Order: sequence, then C-alpha cells, then structure tokens
Amino acid sequence: MRIGEHLANNKAPFLSLEFFPPKDKKNYDAFFETVDKLRAANPLFASVTYGAGGGTQEGTLEISARLKKDFGLEPMPHYTCVGASQKRIRAFLDELEGAGVENALALRGDLPPDMDRDMALGNGFSYASDLISFVREEKPGLCLGAAAYPNAHPESPTIRKDLETTKIKTDAGASFLVTQVVFDNRVYFDFVDRLRAMGVDTPVIPGVLPIRSLASLRFILSKCSVSFPGPLIAELERAEAEGGPEAVREAGLAHAVRQTRELLDGGAPGAHLYTLNKPGMCLHIAGELGFGAA
Repeated sequence: MRIGEHLANNKAPFLSLEFFPPKDKKNYDAFFETVDKLRAANPLFASVTYGAGGGTQEGTLEISARLKKDFGLEPMPHYTCVGASQKRIRAFLDELEGAGVENALALRGDLPPDMDRDMALGNGFSYASDLISFVREEKPGLCLGAAAYPNAHPESPTIRKDLETTKIKTDAGASFLVTQVVFDNRVYFDFVDRLRAMGVDTPVIPGVLPIRSLASLRFILSKCSVSFPGPLIAELERAEAEGGPEAVREAGLAHAVRQTRELLDGGAPGAHLYTLNKPGMCLHIAGELGFGAA
C-alpha cells in the first residue's frame, strides 16, 4: 500500500504508529512482542526511525521488512541523508525495494555532534528536499513522506521560512507530511491553514505523544522546540502533587485521548502516535477512539 495514494482515495480517519529499533538485538524479541500487541490498534502504517549518521540503519531495514512480512503492518522506514552519498542512498533504496517496502519518510536528519557541518552536508544532500528529489528520480514508485514542524524547525530563522521549506518538500515530491510532536492542537490547525493558503494541499498527519511523566515531558521539551499549553502544565503538576507519578500518567493519557479526538474531529486525516516502544497508552487511545481494544 502506498500511503499517499491511500490518503488521496480514502477520507476515513486513522491511527499510525512510530517505533524505534532497539540498539541491542537481544531486545528484539521484547520489541516484536510490543509490535504484536499494537496490531490491535489497527494502524494504517508503522514508521521505523533511523539512526543519525547510520546508528540504527541496519535495524531500520530489518524491522521494516519484518513488520510487513511477519506482522502484516505497512512499514514506513525513516531515511536521513546527513553524511550520505548517492551510492549509499541507492543501496538503501534497493534494499527497501527488495523487501517489498513501498513507503519511506525522507529526512535531512540531525547533524552528528562529532561531524563538521560542511562534511555532514557536503554530498549534495543539504536538505530533505534534496533527498526527495533524488529518490523521485531513482525510485519513482516509492511513496515518500516528509517531516513538518508546526512550531518551526529550530534552524529556521522565521516561521514563514519554515513554511516555505515545507512547501519545497511537497513540490519536490513528498506525498504527505508527518509532524513533529504537537501538544497544542491550535498550533497544528494554524500550521495547516497557513500551508493551504500557500497552495499546499498535501495531507498533514499530526504527531501525538502520550505524556508518561513530568520528567519525560521536561526532557522532550528540552530537545524539541514545541509549544506546550500552560493549563496542561498546571494540570499535570497538580496531578503530581495530589496523586504522584501514576496520577500524572493518567492525566497525560486523558489529554492524549482528548487531543487525538479533537484532531480527528477537526479534520486531521489521522494521528501518528509516538509509541516509545511501549504498547499500553497507545492501545488505550485506540480503544477509546474505536480503533482497537481499550
């Protein structure tokens, strides 16, 4: 199934999932047990992240192939072009084709801390749009998605410039967009409205991350330039003061259910759940919204 074609021809809302490959193969059995449990959420597709600079590239390929072959899930492996040569990208694309994978998420990727910026971007792939254009020529049958940043990418000088960069990705051939995690739905809908005003009609799938703890939330906010609703912070802090970590988890889960329902009711084509390789909260969201067992 090519995700872009499905989105063009089907308007029913959906959930999709994101996994990351375990760094150690001894953890693969537990990982695939999680995958098996999350099939109950009936995801339209499952993305598999890709290590910056090649950290988990082999795992991305292996897991993507197994998701399709052993679990009947539609895989969407990530691919980053930082530090990559045309030869290496071609090899990766050939392996995807050999595994019957029809979709990929094209990313520039984070700059490795131990690599000079000019070296990292010196192979003709300075932006995700460069990778998208290259893949469109090499493998026109592969369906490509791209990342979007409703709060703007941290390297973008202005929100307008970030929107223009997003449009360049779709003009280059991205069939759909998946956003960085969004906690405030107003930011997502405003982002989509701005893209539509620029003539971009590409589907934009919002990323949803269930909040597990205040500590994990603070870590995420320290790594990502995302806005967070003040009333929700107050709610989580109150939950922690009154009921401890479990109360925070329950409040975070309730927010994720409300948020996802509002996104779908408001016209989002689907919601992309960041699983963190844990099944419980995502299965609950799917069950509450009628996609699977609670």
